[in-house]
Amino acid sequence: MRISEGIAILDLVYPAGDTTMTIHPVVIYDREHTVLIDTGMPGSRDMILKQMTSEGIDVNALDTIILTHQDIDHIGSLPQFICAGNLEILAHEEDAPYIEGIKPLIKVSSERRETLLSSLTVEDRIQFEQVFSPSTRPKISRMIKDSEHLPYGGGLLVIHTPGHTPGHLSLYHEPSQTLIAGDAMILQGVELHGPNPKMTPDLKLATESLSKFAELPVRKVICYHGGLLDSNAEQQIKKLTSR
Repeated sequence: MRISEGIAILDLVYPAGDTTMTIHPVVIYDREHTVLIDTGMPGSRDMILKQMTSEGIDVNALDTIILTHQDIDHIGSLPQFICAGNLEILAHEEDAPYIEGIKPLIKVSSERRETLLSSLTVEDRIQFEQVFSPSTRPKISRMIKDSEHLPYGGGLLVIHTPGHTPGHLSLYHEPSQTLIAGDAMILQGVELHGPNPKMTPDLKLATESLSKFAELPVRKVICYHGGLLDSNAEQQIKKLTSR
């Protein structure tokens, strides 16, 4: 769904036991670049490209992926994208060694990894294992840092929001005043909350990181879990950070 000029939110739905899980990667685009923010669970590339196409976004123009952090539902399809084309991959240096496979993911045990891989097609599993093997690990093309301005979609501000993971990033699309929160916040109905405590190793630091949002004029918020908040966003952020 396009929510403003140069920015679209995707809705990826996965089975989760007796229910479903929905997550929300974001696409930032302009005449020069098309940028995907997070790649969903393993095996999601085709789903992502299909939704981009349905929004009228040229998938052949995709040239950059920004990873907000290392969690498997954010980097899961990175191997598919890497194998399919030459893309620039951006992330924060604190999470880079986990994304590149140099260190094991903080929240994914070897048993959990095997469970996830067992749900993939044979082709997707082979790609996943090839890219994350010691000889062909993915490489972060460029490390991005707090307060950096990226030239995508009219301007994208990088906000380092550690706590959920050491290198967790949020992003602020300046033209539309849209905050792409990643997992720094979750949206339940129309109410913003801090990060999921069960999935946040350093909850104190993650909560302190939210104060950076209060400095911004925010019209809309996209939470990876919960989707789009397009009313009273700034007021809710100030309320959340003042607690």
